[in-house]
Amino acid sequence: EVTRSGIHSLKVGYTHVIGYYIEITNSHESKVPPNYVHERTLKNCKRYVTPELKEYEEKVLTAEEKSKALEFELFLALRDAVAAQASRLLSAADVLATVDVLAAFAELAASRNYVRPTISDEPILEIRDGRHPVLDVILAAGTLVPNDVAFTAGDGNFWLITGPNMSGKSTFIRQVALLTLLAQAGSFVPARRAVLGIADRIFTRVGASDELSRGQSTFMVEMTEAANILNNATSRSLVILDEIGRGTSTYDGVSLAWAITEYLHDAIECRALFATHYHELAQLAETLPQLRNYNVQVKESDQEVVFLHRIAPGSAERSYGIHVAKLAGVPAPVLRRAQSILAELESRHHLPGAIGEAPPQPTSIIERRRPRRKAGGPSLFTEE
Repeated sequence: EVTRSGIHSLKVGYTHVIGYYIEITNSHESKVPPNYVHERTLKNCKRYVTPELKEYEEKVLTAEEKSKALEFELFLALRDAVAAQASRLLSAADVLATVDVLAAFAELAASRNYVRPTISDEPILEIRDGRHPVLDVILAAGTLVPNDVAFTAGDGNFWLITGPNMSGKSTFIRQVALLTLLAQAGSFVPARRAVLGIADRIFTRVGASDELSRGQSTFMVEMTEAANILNNATSRSLVILDEIGRGTSTYDGVSLAWAITEYLHDAIECRALFATHYHELAQLAETLPQLRNYNVQVKESDQEVVFLHRIAPGSAERSYGIHVAKLAGVPAPVLRRAQSILAELESRHHLPGAIGEAPPQPTSIIERRRPRRKAGGPSLFTEE
Protein backbone atom coordinates (compact mmCIF):
# COMPACT_ATOMS: atom_id res chain seq x y z
CA GLU A 1 0.00 0.00 0.00
CA VAL A 2 2.94 2.35 0.67
CA THR A 3 4.30 1.65 -2.81
CA ARG A 4 0.92 1.93 -4.52
CA SER A 5 -0.17 5.14 -2.77
CA GLY A 6 3.20 6.81 -2.43
CA ILE A 7 2.48 7.61 1.24
CA HIS A 8 5.65 6.59 3.11
CA SER A 9 4.16 7.33 6.56
CA LEU A 10 1.21 4.94 6.01
CA LYS A 11 0.67 2.62 8.98
CA VAL A 12 -1.55 -0.40 9.68
CA GLY A 13 -3.03 -0.77 13.19
CA TYR A 14 -5.71 -2.66 15.07
CA THR A 15 -8.37 -1.88 17.70
CA HIS A 16 -11.19 -3.96 19.14
CA VAL A 17 -13.68 -1.35 17.92
CA ILE A 18 -12.97 -1.06 14.21
CA GLY A 19 -10.55 -3.96 13.78
CA TYR A 20 -7.65 -3.47 11.34
CA TYR A 21 -7.23 0.01 9.83
CA ILE A 22 -4.88 2.13 7.71
CA GLU A 23 -3.69 5.35 9.32
CA ILE A 24 -2.63 8.38 7.19
CA THR A 25 -1.49 11.76 8.51
CA ASN A 26 -3.42 14.87 7.48
CA SER A 27 -0.47 16.16 5.43
CA HIS A 28 -0.95 13.26 2.97
CA GLU A 29 -4.72 13.41 2.79
CA SER A 30 -4.58 14.41 -0.88
CA LYS A 31 -2.85 11.10 -1.75
CA VAL A 32 -5.50 8.83 -0.16
CA PRO A 33 -6.58 6.21 -2.74
CA PRO A 34 -10.28 6.31 -3.73
CA ASN A 35 -11.01 2.79 -2.41
CA TYR A 36 -10.13 3.80 1.18
CA VAL A 37 -13.23 4.16 3.35
CA HIS A 38 -12.94 6.78 6.10
CA GLU A 39 -13.63 5.39 9.62
CA ARG A 40 -12.18 7.74 12.24
CA THR A 41 -10.73 11.23 12.44
CA LEU A 42 -8.05 12.00 14.99
CA LYS A 43 -6.14 15.23 15.71
CA ASN A 44 -3.27 14.70 13.26
CA CYS A 45 -4.48 11.79 11.17
CA LYS A 46 -7.36 9.82 9.79
CA ARG A 47 -8.07 6.09 9.81
CA TYR A 48 -9.39 4.15 6.84
CA VAL A 49 -10.48 0.65 5.96
CA THR A 50 -10.64 -1.27 2.68
CA PRO A 51 -12.56 -4.35 1.58
CA GLU A 52 -9.27 -6.24 1.21
CA LEU A 53 -8.23 -5.31 4.76
CA LYS A 54 -11.56 -6.50 6.16
CA GLU A 55 -11.20 -9.77 4.29
CA TYR A 56 -7.69 -10.22 5.74
CA GLU A 57 -9.01 -9.34 9.18
CA GLU A 58 -11.61 -12.09 8.99
CA LYS A 59 -8.94 -14.62 8.00
CA VAL A 60 -6.69 -13.61 10.91
CA LEU A 61 -9.44 -13.58 13.54
CA THR A 62 -10.84 -16.95 12.50
CA ALA A 63 -7.44 -18.64 11.96
CA GLU A 64 -7.12 -19.85 15.59
CA GLU A 65 -10.57 -21.41 15.59
CA LYS A 66 -9.92 -23.07 12.24
CA SER A 67 -6.51 -24.36 13.42
CA LYS A 68 -8.08 -25.96 16.50
CA ALA A 69 -10.78 -27.56 14.37
CA LEU A 70 -8.14 -28.90 11.98
CA GLU A 71 -6.03 -30.15 14.90
CA PHE A 72 -9.02 -32.02 16.35
CA GLU A 73 -9.80 -33.50 12.94
CA LEU A 74 -6.22 -34.75 12.61
CA PHE A 75 -6.35 -36.11 16.16
CA LEU A 76 -9.49 -38.11 15.38
CA ALA A 77 -7.83 -39.55 12.30
CA LEU A 78 -4.73 -40.50 14.32
CA ARG A 79 -6.86 -41.99 17.09
CA ASP A 80 -8.73 -44.17 14.62
CA ALA A 81 -5.47 -45.33 13.05
CA VAL A 82 -4.01 -46.21 16.46
CA ALA A 83 -7.20 -47.96 17.57
CA ALA A 84 -7.08 -50.14 14.48
CA GLN A 85 -3.60 -51.35 15.59
CA ALA A 86 -4.37 -51.52 19.34
CA SER A 87 -3.80 -55.26 19.69
CA ARG A 88 -0.39 -55.04 17.99
CA LEU A 89 0.63 -52.04 20.10
CA LEU A 90 -0.41 -53.75 23.34
CA SER A 91 1.48 -56.89 22.38
CA ALA A 92 4.57 -54.84 21.56
CA ALA A 93 4.29 -52.99 24.89
CA ASP A 94 3.99 -56.29 26.77
CA VAL A 95 7.04 -57.72 25.04
CA LEU A 96 9.06 -54.56 25.65
CA ALA A 97 8.07 -54.56 29.33
CA THR A 98 9.17 -58.19 29.66
CA VAL A 99 12.46 -57.47 27.93
CA ASP A 100 12.94 -54.43 30.19
CA VAL A 101 12.42 -56.47 33.37
CA LEU A 102 14.60 -59.38 32.22
CA ALA A 103 17.36 -57.00 31.10
CA ALA A 104 17.23 -55.29 34.51
CA PHE A 105 17.39 -58.67 36.26
CA ALA A 106 20.33 -59.72 34.09
CA GLU A 107 22.27 -56.48 34.62
CA LEU A 108 21.69 -56.63 38.38
CA ALA A 109 22.71 -60.29 38.58
CA ALA A 110 25.90 -59.68 36.60
CA SER A 111 26.93 -56.47 38.39
CA ARG A 112 26.17 -57.71 41.94
CA ASN A 113 27.32 -61.34 41.56
CA TYR A 114 23.88 -62.89 42.06
CA VAL A 115 23.29 -66.63 41.74
CA ARG A 116 20.48 -68.49 39.97
CA PRO A 117 18.15 -70.04 42.57
CA THR A 118 16.81 -73.56 42.33
CA ILE A 119 13.03 -73.56 42.60
CA SER A 120 11.46 -76.55 44.32
CA ASP A 121 7.91 -77.72 44.82
CA GLU A 122 8.79 -78.87 48.33
CA PRO A 123 8.18 -76.45 51.24
CA ILE A 124 11.89 -75.89 51.86
CA LEU A 125 14.05 -72.79 52.06
CA GLU A 126 17.83 -72.98 51.92
CA ILE A 127 20.00 -69.92 51.36
CA ARG A 128 23.77 -69.87 51.78
CA ASP A 129 25.55 -66.54 52.33
CA GLY A 130 22.41 -64.59 51.57
CA ARG A 131 22.62 -60.79 51.38
CA HIS A 132 19.96 -58.11 51.72
CA PRO A 133 19.47 -56.86 48.11
CA VAL A 134 19.10 -53.20 49.13
CA LEU A 135 21.80 -52.99 51.80
CA ASP A 136 24.11 -54.94 49.49
CA VAL A 137 24.08 -51.86 47.23
CA ILE A 138 23.89 -49.10 49.84
CA LEU A 139 26.58 -50.27 52.28
CA ALA A 140 30.27 -50.12 51.52
CA ALA A 141 31.80 -53.26 50.02
CA GLY A 142 32.57 -55.87 52.67
CA THR A 143 30.33 -54.22 55.28
CA LEU A 144 27.25 -56.41 54.92
CA VAL A 145 27.53 -59.73 56.75
CA PRO A 146 25.99 -62.62 54.73
CA ASN A 147 23.87 -65.19 56.58
CA ASP A 148 22.40 -68.63 56.01
CA VAL A 149 18.90 -70.00 56.46
CA ALA A 150 17.92 -73.65 56.11
CA PHE A 151 14.38 -74.98 56.28
CA THR A 152 14.79 -78.57 55.14
CA ALA A 153 13.04 -81.83 55.91
CA GLY A 154 13.74 -82.79 59.49
CA ASP A 155 15.70 -79.63 60.23
CA GLY A 156 12.83 -77.45 61.39
CA ASN A 157 10.75 -74.88 59.53
CA PHE A 158 10.24 -72.30 62.31
CA TRP A 159 13.12 -70.10 63.45
CA LEU A 160 12.76 -68.09 66.66
CA ILE A 161 15.41 -65.37 66.52
CA THR A 162 16.45 -63.43 69.60
CA GLY A 163 19.11 -60.79 70.08
CA PRO A 164 19.65 -57.14 70.97
CA ASN A 165 18.31 -54.13 69.14
CA MET A 166 20.38 -53.00 66.14
CA SER A 167 21.97 -56.45 65.87
CA GLY A 168 20.31 -57.30 62.55
CA LYS A 169 17.31 -59.51 63.40
CA SER A 170 14.84 -57.48 61.35
CA THR A 171 17.26 -57.11 58.47
CA PHE A 172 17.80 -60.87 58.35
CA ILE A 173 14.14 -61.91 58.29
CA ARG A 174 13.25 -59.24 55.72
CA GLN A 175 16.22 -60.40 53.66
CA VAL A 176 14.79 -63.92 53.54
CA ALA A 177 11.41 -62.61 52.41
CA LEU A 178 12.95 -60.39 49.72
CA LEU A 179 15.10 -63.18 48.32
CA THR A 180 12.08 -65.47 48.16
CA LEU A 181 10.13 -62.78 46.33
CA LEU A 182 12.97 -62.10 43.89
CA ALA A 183 13.38 -65.79 43.12
CA GLN A 184 9.69 -66.29 42.41
CA ALA A 185 9.69 -63.19 40.20
CA GLY A 186 12.33 -64.84 38.01
CA SER A 187 15.40 -63.00 39.27
CA PHE A 188 18.75 -64.29 40.41
CA VAL A 189 19.38 -63.66 44.12
CA PRO A 190 22.26 -62.22 46.17
CA ALA A 191 23.61 -65.43 47.70
CA ARG A 192 26.19 -68.15 47.15
CA ARG A 193 23.48 -70.81 46.81
CA ALA A 194 19.69 -70.78 47.05
CA VAL A 195 17.05 -73.50 46.95
CA LEU A 196 13.56 -72.15 47.48
CA GLY A 197 10.26 -73.97 47.72
CA ILE A 198 7.43 -72.06 46.09
CA ALA A 199 5.45 -69.96 48.58
CA ASP A 200 1.78 -69.35 47.79
CA ARG A 201 2.00 -66.07 49.74
CA ILE A 202 4.49 -64.12 51.83
CA PHE A 203 2.99 -62.72 55.02
CA THR A 204 4.80 -60.05 57.03
CA ARG A 205 4.17 -58.45 60.40
CA VAL A 206 6.94 -55.87 60.73
CA GLY A 207 7.36 -52.31 61.93
CA ALA A 208 5.35 -50.23 64.38
CA SER A 209 2.75 -47.70 63.29
CA ASP A 210 -0.69 -46.46 64.20
CA GLU A 211 -3.54 -45.35 61.97
CA LEU A 212 -4.94 -42.25 63.61
CA SER A 213 -7.48 -41.61 60.86
CA ARG A 214 -9.06 -45.01 61.54
CA GLY A 215 -8.75 -44.78 65.32
CA GLN A 216 -6.35 -47.73 65.53
CA SER A 217 -3.47 -47.85 67.97
CA THR A 218 -0.11 -49.42 67.18
CA PHE A 219 -1.13 -52.55 69.04
CA MET A 220 -4.48 -52.74 67.21
CA VAL A 221 -2.72 -52.50 63.85
CA GLU A 222 -0.28 -55.18 64.99
CA MET A 223 -3.08 -57.55 66.05
CA THR A 224 -5.03 -56.89 62.84
CA GLU A 225 -2.01 -57.89 60.78
CA ALA A 226 -1.43 -60.94 62.97
CA ALA A 227 -5.08 -61.97 62.57
CA ASN A 228 -4.79 -61.70 58.80
CA ILE A 229 -1.80 -64.05 58.87
CA LEU A 230 -3.40 -66.58 61.20
CA ASN A 231 -6.62 -66.64 59.20
CA ASN A 232 -5.10 -66.88 55.71
CA ALA A 233 -1.67 -68.52 55.85
CA THR A 234 -1.27 -72.09 54.63
CA SER A 235 1.44 -74.70 54.96
CA ARG A 236 2.92 -73.35 51.69
CA SER A 237 3.20 -69.78 52.98
CA LEU A 238 6.25 -67.92 54.26
CA VAL A 239 5.56 -65.90 57.42
CA ILE A 240 7.82 -63.13 58.69
CA LEU A 241 7.11 -61.81 62.19
CA ASP A 242 9.00 -58.95 63.81
CA GLU A 243 8.07 -58.35 67.45
CA ILE A 244 4.55 -59.58 68.16
CA GLY A 245 2.89 -58.28 71.34
CA ARG A 246 5.19 -55.38 72.14
CA GLY A 247 2.39 -52.81 72.12
CA THR A 248 0.77 -54.11 75.32
CA SER A 249 1.85 -55.24 78.79
CA THR A 250 4.68 -57.74 79.13
CA TYR A 251 2.41 -60.56 80.30
CA ASP A 252 -0.16 -59.96 77.56
CA GLY A 253 2.59 -59.63 74.95
CA VAL A 254 4.38 -62.84 75.92
CA SER A 255 1.09 -64.73 76.12
CA LEU A 256 -0.01 -63.63 72.66
CA ALA A 257 3.41 -64.25 71.11
CA TRP A 258 3.51 -67.70 72.74
CA ALA A 259 0.04 -68.68 71.48
CA ILE A 260 0.68 -67.30 67.98
CA THR A 261 3.91 -69.29 67.76
CA GLU A 262 2.13 -72.50 68.77
CA TYR A 263 -0.67 -71.89 66.27
CA LEU A 264 1.71 -71.24 63.37
CA HIS A 265 3.73 -74.33 64.29
CA ASP A 266 0.90 -76.77 65.05
CA ALA A 267 -2.10 -75.69 63.00
CA ILE A 268 -0.64 -73.95 59.94
CA GLU A 269 2.76 -75.68 59.83
CA CYS A 270 4.23 -73.02 57.55
CA ARG A 271 7.78 -71.79 57.16
CA ALA A 272 8.25 -68.90 59.58
CA LEU A 273 10.87 -66.59 61.02
CA PHE A 274 9.99 -64.80 64.26
CA ALA A 275 12.31 -62.08 65.62
CA THR A 276 11.52 -61.26 69.23
CA HIS A 277 12.85 -59.84 72.49
CA TYR A 278 10.71 -62.27 74.51
CA HIS A 279 13.45 -64.70 75.51
CA GLU A 280 10.83 -66.76 77.36
CA LEU A 281 9.68 -68.09 73.98
CA ALA A 282 12.94 -69.99 73.62
CA GLN A 283 11.44 -72.61 75.95
CA LEU A 284 9.09 -73.60 73.12
CA ALA A 285 11.95 -75.46 71.42
CA GLU A 286 11.48 -78.16 74.07
CA THR A 287 7.87 -78.85 73.03
CA LEU A 288 7.61 -77.76 69.37
CA PRO A 289 9.58 -80.23 67.22
CA GLN A 290 9.94 -77.92 64.19
CA LEU A 291 11.01 -74.83 66.15
CA ARG A 292 14.68 -73.89 66.31
CA ASN A 293 16.29 -71.16 68.41
CA TYR A 294 18.69 -68.76 66.72
CA ASN A 295 20.31 -65.55 67.90
CA VAL A 296 22.42 -62.70 66.58
CA GLN A 297 25.95 -62.96 67.89
CA VAL A 298 27.33 -60.20 70.09
CA LYS A 299 30.91 -59.67 71.25
CA GLU A 300 31.11 -58.12 74.70
CA SER A 301 34.24 -56.68 76.30
CA ASP A 302 34.90 -53.98 78.94
CA GLN A 303 31.17 -53.21 79.20
CA GLU A 304 31.10 -52.51 75.47
CA VAL A 305 29.23 -54.56 72.88
CA VAL A 306 29.96 -55.15 69.22
CA PHE A 307 27.15 -56.49 67.04
CA LEU A 308 28.55 -59.14 64.72
CA HIS A 309 25.33 -59.40 62.65
CA ARG A 310 25.86 -63.14 62.39
CA ILE A 311 22.93 -65.54 62.89
CA ALA A 312 23.91 -68.55 65.02
CA PRO A 313 22.07 -71.45 66.71
CA GLY A 314 20.86 -70.89 70.26
CA SER A 315 18.94 -68.21 72.08
CA ALA A 316 20.24 -64.84 73.29
CA GLU A 317 20.74 -64.36 77.01
CA ARG A 318 20.36 -60.59 77.07
CA SER A 319 18.79 -57.79 75.04
CA TYR A 320 21.51 -55.19 75.68
CA GLY A 321 18.88 -52.46 75.66
CA ILE A 322 20.89 -50.19 77.95
CA HIS A 323 23.94 -50.54 75.69
CA VAL A 324 21.83 -49.51 72.70
CA ALA A 325 20.50 -46.54 74.69
CA LYS A 326 24.12 -45.53 75.35
CA LEU A 327 24.89 -45.68 71.63
CA ALA A 328 21.84 -43.51 70.99
CA GLY A 329 23.21 -40.79 73.31
CA VAL A 330 21.03 -41.22 76.40
CA PRO A 331 22.61 -39.25 79.30
CA ALA A 332 24.92 -41.18 81.65
CA PRO A 333 22.81 -40.58 84.81
CA VAL A 334 19.80 -42.16 83.10
CA LEU A 335 21.89 -45.13 82.00
CA ARG A 336 23.27 -45.67 85.51
CA ARG A 337 19.80 -45.49 87.03
CA ALA A 338 18.46 -47.91 84.41
CA GLN A 339 21.30 -50.32 85.17
CA SER A 340 20.50 -50.33 88.89
CA ILE A 341 16.78 -50.83 88.22
CA LEU A 342 17.59 -53.72 85.85
CA ALA A 343 19.77 -55.38 88.48
CA GLU A 344 16.99 -55.06 91.05
CA LEU A 345 14.37 -56.51 88.70
CA GLU A 346 16.60 -59.42 87.70
CA SER A 347 17.33 -60.23 91.35
CA ARG A 348 13.62 -60.86 91.91
CA HIS A 349 13.58 -63.73 89.42
CA HIS A 350 15.49 -66.94 89.14
CA LEU A 351 16.46 -66.26 85.52
CA PRO A 352 17.31 -62.87 84.00
CA GLY A 353 14.39 -61.61 81.98
CA ALA A 354 12.07 -64.48 82.95
CA ILE A 355 8.50 -63.72 83.88
CA GLY A 356 7.67 -67.10 85.29
CA GLU A 357 7.43 -70.77 84.45
CA ALA A 358 6.31 -71.97 81.03
CA PRO A 359 2.54 -72.14 80.66
CA PRO A 360 0.92 -75.57 80.78
CA GLN A 361 0.78 -77.42 77.50
CA PRO A 362 -2.62 -77.46 75.74
CA THR A 363 -4.52 -80.70 75.91
CA SER A 364 -7.57 -80.20 73.69
CA ILE A 365 -7.31 -76.90 71.84
CA ILE A 366 -4.22 -77.86 69.86
CA GLU A 367 -3.62 -81.41 68.76
CA ARG A 368 0.05 -81.81 67.93
CA ARG A 369 2.00 -83.93 65.50
CA ARG A 370 -0.89 -84.87 63.25
CA PRO A 371 -0.27 -85.33 59.51
CA ARG A 372 0.68 -82.07 57.80
CA ARG A 373 -2.29 -80.02 56.69
CA LYS A 374 -2.48 -79.26 52.98
CA ALA A 375 -2.87 -75.70 51.76
CA GLY A 376 -6.49 -74.66 52.23
CA GLY A 377 -7.30 -77.83 54.23
CA PRO A 378 -9.24 -77.99 57.47
CA SER A 379 -7.73 -76.49 60.59
CA LEU A 380 -6.15 -78.71 63.22
CA PHE A 381 -7.62 -76.44 65.86
CA THR A 382 -10.89 -77.71 67.33
CA GLU A 383 -13.58 -75.68 69.03
CA GLU A 384 -15.04 -76.62 72.38
